[in-house]
Amino acid sequence: MSENRYQWECKTFQELSVDELYSVLRLRSEVFVVEQNCIFLDQDNKDQYCYHIMGWDGKNLVASTRLVPKGVSYPDYQSIGRVINSKDYRGLGLGKELMEYSIEKCIEHFGNGPIKIGAQLYLKKFYESLGFVQSSDIYDEDGIDHIEMILQPI
Repeated sequence: MSENRYQWECKTFQELSVDELYSVLRLRSEVFVVEQNCIFLDQDNKDQYCYHIMGWDGKNLVASTRLVPKGVSYPDYQSIGRVINSKDYRGLGLGKELMEYSIEKCIEHFGNGPIKIGAQLYLKKFYESLGFVQSSDIYDEDGIDHIEMILQPI
């Protein structure tokens, strides 16, 4: 895999084209609703306040997150949410690349404050490898065990 296999973009909600927004929502549905068999309302009225990270392999959206400003998901923390990568691209290091880029852009846009996430429990070690530390007990969100984790940027 070459160093520049994926093209990364960071855009506000208002900067997203209709096709980009469709791609983001479709990938989120593929992973969260279909693959994880989780019926929930993805459109939660937070996207409009967020920056959206998109990882492209050619014309295919293969990874995405949203960067959430302080006060939208958590009163005192900026956040990274809706972390996904396409099933066909797992095990290639894409998730780490996605999160490193997301952390970098989160700090760039919102400042060097702590970043809080609601992580699916089975990904705890992955997020710990990026410097996140568990900050809550396990809780159920839409039938999936989650934990809150915090990253204190340097």
